[in-house]
Formats: sequence, C-alpha cells, structure tokens
Amino acid sequence: MYNPFDITRNFEAAISEYTGAPNVVCVSSCTMALLLCCKYLKVETVSIPKHTYCSVPMSIIHAGGKVTFRDEAWTGQYRLLPYPIFDAAKRFTSGMYQGGFQCVSFHVNKPLGIEQGGAILHSDAEADKWFRKMRFDGRTEGVASKDDMFDLIGYHCYMNLTTAAMGLLRLHFLPKDNPDFPPDAYPDLSKFPVFTR
Repeated sequence: MYNPFDITRNFEAAISEYTGAPNVVCVSSCTMALLLCCKYLKVETVSIPKHTYCSVPMSIIHAGGKVTFRDEAWTGQYRLLPYPIFDAAKRFTSGMYQGGFQCVSFHVNKPLGIEQGGAILHSDAEADKWFRKMRFDGRTEGVASKDDMFDLIGYHCYMNLTTAAMGLLRLHFLPKDNPDFPPDAYPDLSKFPVFTR
C-alpha cells in the first residue's frame, strides 16, 4: 500500500542533508514546531525576546509554560531560554544545524518560501518518535487507524503532501548559502498582559 508520508519523508531527508540535522520532523507551521518542542520538554518559565512573533509566547503558554521577556536584538534565530529550543523562523541555510531543537519556517515570506509549513531540526531519537506521533493525531504513520494502538493525545499538524512536494522542488533550487532574514517590526509583546498572566 502506498504510504502518503513517503513524500514528507523524502522532504525531511532532503532538509537533513541540506541543514546537517540528524533528524527532521515536518509539521504544518513553525508555531506547531515550537509548541511540540515546548510540550516535549515540559517547559516551565521561558525567556524570549520581547520583539518577536505573537505565536511564540502563545506556544509556550499552550504547552503549560510561563513567559518572561528580555531585551535582545536578534536576527535569524534566538533561543527560548533556558531550554535548547531555537526559534529559527528567519534562518534557513545549508549546514545551519547547531544542536538542540531548531524550529524553522517555510512560510511564503521566509527563505524557502512555500505556502506554509515548518520543521524541527534535532538529534534526539526518542523525541523523534514522539514528534512523529504527536503531529499525526497520536497515530503511527503507515498504520491504518483501525489497526493502531493509541497511547498519547496528539495534534493534527502534519505537513500536507502538496506542501512537502513543493518544498522538495524549491529546496532543489535553493542556494547553498542564504542570509538571515531580519525580524519584522514586531510590537513589544511584554506590554500585553495576556502573555504574562
């Protein structure tokens, strides 16, 4: 039987080769990549730059954590301190993997520039198994739902096949070296009580 995840796996393998990350798990967005990393590491208090995209503190809060903000001028990526999680939504270049969990974005206004999608670059074999089930409703890829065993509550955030196929095509033509994208003119999120309650 044809496994629709084969296309996604091919895209993940290509990203692994391009970035140097031992493991790559594609999901529907960088936001979901961050949320899964925060859930996996069971984050508590997390420090992030006060000028970043609003879904970053939302992901931390949805994962059960609390957010603190810091003054930090950044470009390309920054770390969700004290955890080994990196928001690398503005970086995508060859050999970029530096360890930990780097969450990348494939949004249309990012370096790879497909419609949507994101990925977790990492080197943790146990986390890899967990991420793959969590992105697919707690299911095992390649196993029919009627035959599967459920042992966790997952999310519906796998990368669709069209996005994976487009990613493979775009990655084939992407230059080896790409400059970091500068951060957008984000508001000061520390001024919004919804993020610091």
